[in-house]
Amino acid sequence: MSFPRAMIPVTEFKQFTDHQPAFRVLKPWWDVFTDYIAIAMLMIGVFGCTLQVMQDKIICLPKRTSHHNLCSVPNQTLVNNSSSKYVPPTPLPLPSGSAEMKGLKTNLDLQQYSFINQMCYERALHWYAKYFPYLVLIHTLIFMLCSNFWFKFPGSSSKIEHFISILGKCFDSPWTTRALSEVSGENPEEKDTKGGEKNKEAQGLTVEEGNLVKTQSLRSIPEKIVVDKPAVSALDQKEGEQAKALFEKVKKFRLHVEEGDLLYSMYVRQTIIKVIKFVFIVVYNSILVSKVNFTVDCEVNIQEMTGYCKFSCNHTMAHLFSKLSICYLCFVSVYGLTCLYTLYWLFYRSLKEYSFEYVRHETGIDDIPDVKNDFAFMLHLIDQYDPLYSKRFAVFLSEVSENKLKQLNLNNEWTPDKLRQRLQTNSQNRLELQLFMLSGLPDTVFELTELQSLRLEIINNVTIPATIVQLEGLQELSLYQCSVKIHSAALAFLKENLKVLRVKFDDMRELPNWVYSLKSLEELHLQGSLSPDLTKNITLESLRELKNLKVLCIKSNLTKVPPSIVETSSHLQTLCIHNDGTKLVMLNGLKKLANLTELGLIHCDLERIPHAVFSLTNLQELDLKENNLRSVEEIISFQHCRKLTCLKMWYNSITNIPEHIKKLSSLECLYFNYNKIEVLPSHLFLCNKLRSLDLGHNDIRFIPPEIGVLQSLQDFCITGNKVESLPDELYFCKKLKTLRVGRNNLSVLSPKVGNLALLTLLELKGNHLEALPRELGDCRSLKRSGLLVEDALFDGLPCDVREQMKAE
Repeated sequence: MSFPRAMIPVTEFKQFTDHQPAFRVLKPWWDVFTDYIAIAMLMIGVFGCTLQVMQDKIICLPKRTSHHNLCSVPNQTLVNNSSSKYVPPTPLPLPSGSAEMKGLKTNLDLQQYSFINQMCYERALHWYAKYFPYLVLIHTLIFMLCSNFWFKFPGSSSKIEHFISILGKCFDSPWTTRALSEVSGENPEEKDTKGGEKNKEAQGLTVEEGNLVKTQSLRSIPEKIVVDKPAVSALDQKEGEQAKALFEKVKKFRLHVEEGDLLYSMYVRQTIIKVIKFVFIVVYNSILVSKVNFTVDCEVNIQEMTGYCKFSCNHTMAHLFSKLSICYLCFVSVYGLTCLYTLYWLFYRSLKEYSFEYVRHETGIDDIPDVKNDFAFMLHLIDQYDPLYSKRFAVFLSEVSENKLKQLNLNNEWTPDKLRQRLQTNSQNRLELQLFMLSGLPDTVFELTELQSLRLEIINNVTIPATIVQLEGLQELSLYQCSVKIHSAALAFLKENLKVLRVKFDDMRELPNWVYSLKSLEELHLQGSLSPDLTKNITLESLRELKNLKVLCIKSNLTKVPPSIVETSSHLQTLCIHNDGTKLVMLNGLKKLANLTELGLIHCDLERIPHAVFSLTNLQELDLKENNLRSVEEIISFQHCRKLTCLKMWYNSITNIPEHIKKLSSLECLYFNYNKIEVLPSHLFLCNKLRSLDLGHNDIRFIPPEIGVLQSLQDFCITGNKVESLPDELYFCKKLKTLRVGRNNLSVLSPKVGNLALLTLLELKGNHLEALPRELGDCRSLKRSGLLVEDALFDGLPCDVREQMKAE
């Protein structure tokens, strides 16, 4: 007899239990335990379903009653069925002396018995006994679905897959191993440097860990006097870039996951559903397990077909099903108790917050932040699997660790040879290195021992280490929008060597306090806006400590001159305040700056020349650029400033120059450009020491012939006016080197221009000239690059003149 091939293979259910191996890190021991219990229950259901298919479910026989259970069946029924009547075989002869045993004859054939079995199975057998294996199978599949639903639900599965992917990469990253080994003291390279550090401490160099002026702890970043080349090369460039990408991924993932608690809610809900399911199964199974009986009485109205209506049936799998149901209840009970423990764990512990306190204590990385919501919940689950995962993952949450990685990548990218190619000579004739928008300051910078000026722009997390002592020639430092930390040994070095410091900041609180301790500083340039609540308290009190300060430039929005500036009067020589349009008042304190030689009050919304300025007897240069000056009648008071040689009144609204300017006989440079002057007084040219006179961009129409008095004049500019002719007396100024008369109404250039033999720059563009005089050839110092004129006019010059100007 062949059995039907209806057995359900276990492999069909593999998809419910066989998740990606990486998902196991989010399955605590109770989930793993319940998974094994679910597999056992699944096997019970599969085994019961297989028995239902492969074996006879029930076997029935007619039950004799007082009337032989014939139920008034007509005789002809039995006669008509005589052709198919089952004739039992002739019994074998029995041994002599034994009695013959005879059974009851029912006159039923096999088909009728099969029919009876099916009818009684459907009508008489209790539904629980019939469907028990299928119930077990369905309940188990529901349990499995609930256990793994959050791995399949789109909203939660995407977060889980992303997290596990990042977790695995962080766990296997070479940077994780390096960071943990360094802070735990396992780095052999670091051990080798300890002896060197002790020697350097003996020489008076402080190399204490975390000894930074900034308050942030950097204990995980060891400071070294000499750049450790093996440490830089220990992590190759590819691994460094991969670790850098991991830091960015962790940041973005953290921002995304910490927004809500979907994973936590999903896990709690599926656990509650499993508990409810467990209670339901235990209750109804406990009640119905007694319904699985071995014998079953069956009474069906089928006497017309079989001649009997009452049967006694044997449920062949009743005993087995009874044992399986008891076993199943035991498994379900254990499963349910585990789920109850899970609920206790979910509600008893605060799973929406996760603290890395033990990791911070163990690794020494103090800035690992605590996390919350779904991020915290997943880390709690990981700890149930293996706490090492969260420890290694925490490395990528630390800014200190990220900065250290950036430092290694920087050192790999910016080699000393590459940095040397960027060296240039600045305006102070110092060899300067400029670094712009880097992630940090490369340690390799401090191998350029010839460096004299270091300029850092828009660089976050700049740490000036003790290795700066290698730059013995460093005198100038520029910090433009940089957040700076400095090592104590580096600060001691800068106190003794730094001469010029330039700092650009967004907020006064970002200005490093150590600036005021640089006792050798000679120039200080500060640039940054001040918030209104701080302007009342801006006194820059610590400036009094800078005993060698000679130059102070402040570009800000001050409302008054800070009193501490007055306290530097004994040594301060140059003061420049650029106020960005904020009105500067209360300038009387300037009177005390008796040694001041240069003063600039730029864009300070001044309407008059401050009277305090006239008391500065040592003043040599005054710059009042970009104010609201309209009248400068007070200019006569400058006669008390006998040393004044340069006066800059440019970019104002001055309409006339007073005649008593002639009193300023010591003037050598005068700038009245970008004003509204219409008439030049002849007395202006009595300042016969003038070497530079700039009257450009006004409304001047006429130049007095008295300009010829200025025999010392070297630079004259009247560009952007309405001058129609130049006086011949101008060409008596034989020392002229620069003559700018562009964008005027000139129609003729006098041949007397040839008298200006020293002329090197002549601007004529923007006039109405038709030709240039041949006498330009007499200006031997004038070359084509110094002749600013239209090409057509230049081409109109004689060939020999053109060739002379083109010759180098």
